[in-house]
Parts: sequence; C-alpha cells; structure tokens
Amino acid sequence: MISAFANSLKIPDLRKRIFFTLVMIVVVRIGTMITLPGVDPTVVQNWLQHVQDNSKAGAGGGIAALLNVFSGGGINNCAIFALGIMPYISASIMMQLLTAVVPKLSRMAREEGGRQKVNQFTRYASIGLCILQGYLMAKGLVGTNPVMPGLEAYLLKTNQVLVQRPDFWFFFVAVLTMTTSTMLLMWLGEQITERGIGNGVSLIISVNIVADLPGALVQVWNQYITGSLADPMKAIWLVLLLLMMLLVIAGIIAITQAARRISIQYAKRQIGRKMVGGQSTHLPLKINYSGVMPIIFAQAIILFPSYLAGSLFAKYSWGQSLQSFIQNDHAWYYIIDGLLIFFFSYFWVATMFQPTQISEDLKKNGGYIPGVRPGKPTADFLDYTMSRLTFAGAIFLVLIATVPTLLGLLMNVQKNVSQFFGGTSILILVGVLLDLMRQVETHLIQRNYDGFLRKGKIRGRFDRPGTVSSTNAGGSLVWLYVVMAVIVIGAVAWRIKTAH
Repeated sequence: MISAFANSLKIPDLRKRIFFTLVMIVVVRIGTMITLPGVDPTVVQNWLQHVQDNSKAGAGGGIAALLNVFSGGGINNCAIFALGIMPYISASIMMQLLTAVVPKLSRMAREEGGRQKVNQFTRYASIGLCILQGYLMAKGLVGTNPVMPGLEAYLLKTNQVLVQRPDFWFFFVAVLTMTTSTMLLMWLGEQITERGIGNGVSLIISVNIVADLPGALVQVWNQYITGSLADPMKAIWLVLLLLMMLLVIAGIIAITQAARRISIQYAKRQIGRKMVGGQSTHLPLKINYSGVMPIIFAQAIILFPSYLAGSLFAKYSWGQSLQSFIQNDHAWYYIIDGLLIFFFSYFWVATMFQPTQISEDLKKNGGYIPGVRPGKPTADFLDYTMSRLTFAGAIFLVLIATVPTLLGLLMNVQKNVSQFFGGTSILILVGVLLDLMRQVETHLIQRNYDGFLRKGKIRGRFDRPGTVSSTNAGGSLVWLYVVMAVIVIGAVAWRIKTAH
C-alpha cells in the first residue's frame, strides 16, 4: 500500500489531480474559519473556548450534531460556510424523490439533455433552500438558535453581544454571503470531480467530518485519561472504544463490498464465419445497494421539521414539544427513524434497480441465468433476490444508525465523539475513501500496462513535443499552490501564537 501511494505521485496526471484536490480542500477549510460579516469574532472565540471547557455545552442534539458535521464546524464558528453543502444535498434528495413519483420529470431524466434540466432545477432549489436556511441561521444569531445549544444562555450570562447591529442589512448580507458560499462549495465540488480525484461533493463532506476528529479525540482523552473522574477503568473503556471503532469500520467495509454474484451465461452465436458467445460472467448485487442515502433521507425528513420549529416557533409550546420530541431523547424517534430507513432502502432500490431492463438487455445479448427462463421469469428472480438482500442491508443500516446513540447512553460519550463509531459520518467516510482508493488504483493499473514500472518510458512519454501544452497548462496552477502554501503556513503560525 505504501508503494502504491508513492507510485501515485510518480504519474504526472494523477499527481496533478491529487495536488489540485488538496488545494480545493484547503479553500474549503479556510471558508469554515472566516466569520460572517457583522458577527463579532472575539465573541465567537470566547464561545468556542466555553464549549471546549464545558463539554455539555457542545453536546447538542440531533440537529446540532448532524448539521455541524456537514458544515465542518462552520456553524459553531459562525462562518461564511455555515450552511455547508447540506442545502445542495437536500435539493438533490428532493429532486430524486420527485423524479421517482412525477412521470414528467421521470421522462425528462431519461431523455437526451433532460438530465441537464433536472440538474438546473436542483440548483434553483438549492438557492431557495439556502435563502430559507440562511435567514433562519442569521435569525438564530440574534435570538434562539436550535443548532447552537447553549449560545443564548452563554451570551446572557456573560453580557456579550454576538451581532452588534441586527438590522435589515445584517440579514441581507448574511443570507447573501451564506447562499453564495454554498454555491461556491457546489462549484468546488464539481471542479474536484472534473479536475481532481474522487467525487467532489462527497469529498467535501468527508473533509468536514474528518476536521472534527482531532477535537473528538482530545475530548475522549480528557474524559477518560486526564479528567477529574479518570481512573484505570476509564482507560480500559477508552481501549474498548477504539477496538469497537475498528470493528465497526471493518464491518462497514465488509457489508459495503459484499455482493451476491448471479451467474450469467451467454449462448453461442455464429456471426459470419466466427462463433461468438459461450462465455460466462456474473451480475453483482450489493447487499447495501443504497449506501448511506436511506439514513440521510430519514434524518433529513425527521430533523427538518424540528429545525423549523426551533427557529420559527420556539416561543410556542407545540414548537418546543416538537423540538424536544426529535432531540434524540424519545423512544418514538428511534422507531420512526428505523421505519424510514427501511422504507427508503426499498424506495432507493425500486427507483434505481430496474430488473425488467436488465432482463431485456440480457435477452437481447443472448444472456441468461442458468435455471431461469429469459424474460419475465428473469426479472421476477432478480426482483425477489434484490428484495431479500435489501432487507439484510436495511437491518445493517438501522444498526449502524443507532450505534452512536447507544454509545452515548451506555458510555456517556458526546455526540461529536460517538459519530465516529457509527451513523451517517462513518458510512460516508468509509464509502468516500473506498471510492477514492478505487480511482487511484484505476490510474495505477492503466499506467502499469503502459510501462509504469519503467520510469524512463513515463518520462519520455510526457516530454514529447506534443505534450508541451499540457505541461504549460499545469504550470498555471503553480502560483495557486504557492498562495495556498503561504496561507496555510500563516494560519499555522497564527494558531501557534494564539495557543501560547
């Protein structure tokens, strides 16, 4: 594996993609540190220090944990990237659901060029969600904020003011800034997908999740090793937590990669004077076909009403009751969440997996499943097999979704720590890293067949006169890399200075 990482930097095209991706990641992390216009950054720093000193203040509920993960800490920093990429994800979910239930959108998505119109509608919906969520976020900075629990009480206790002038222009600038920042994140994700390595939007989410990992590790260390309640048994609990995290990650990788292989046999056919066919292959049907999408769908549907109730109707008793009901402290929350995960697991398979189309394609190409007649019997067999696999995958997703909560109840682990032991965060991380490694491996295999092991051949191929233009085009990014390096070095130096 180490040699594979070393070899990836020897391929000019792959090296350029990796460096470009790293630069875009730096831009994303910088955006989560820049405070919104009109917000006092010193008050934000004092609030973050208060959260670190008192872990319960930053525990939060389901809303705070989920949204702060997707924003990479931008919510707690009151940053311009506070909304993160979540509005675009929510809009994509809405359009996928509408495409499945609205026949006109379904036909448009299958037509040539229709998919671009659907993507355009998704972006329009993203802007609308950004304006709504940006207004609610700006309103929460000057009043009750459901995604930053304890902020209002802290400001009243310390007699500090987070927003100096909460007038119309503050709301206008804040909403405009957060909306533009989310559109910038969406554009950065598209650039990473096109010019970098991996899926851009998924990679941005993963980077934001990983950014919270050091703080979670420090919090666990302080709780079990150096805290006032530290004892040898606490250290044993810490070791058990680490072992459990490794087991959960191994289980997620195993289930994510697991698939049932359906044997496919192709009949022999004579084309001209040649005999073709007679080959055997397999059709892989994944156990967790829907990936992390059912959990995201379920939590988005459950948490969004609570977010609106906590932002718009916090003064009313029914709004407080709804928010309290969904704050991960009621048994019905887990029941509804599990049922929604099951529903969306089958819904995703029903919309994305088309057994009838697969059966027709096999029949046209002379393929068949041994022991199953072509046509409708093949489609029924694939549908029945996929339904059983989906049931096992849905149970796996429900178990993974409840692991963080069980840890919090049994071992008194905070939500920003338990998210790395299961749930949406760890599923996204594992899935994105597996996809990233597949893409790197594809580049390595392609170059391997083209004389990758012989360095002179690679060097000669990229030093030919026909490739000078690509080298010059790559050199245009040098100044961008230099600027990013200066910013990173300055940020590290400033952080060390403020720490002392």
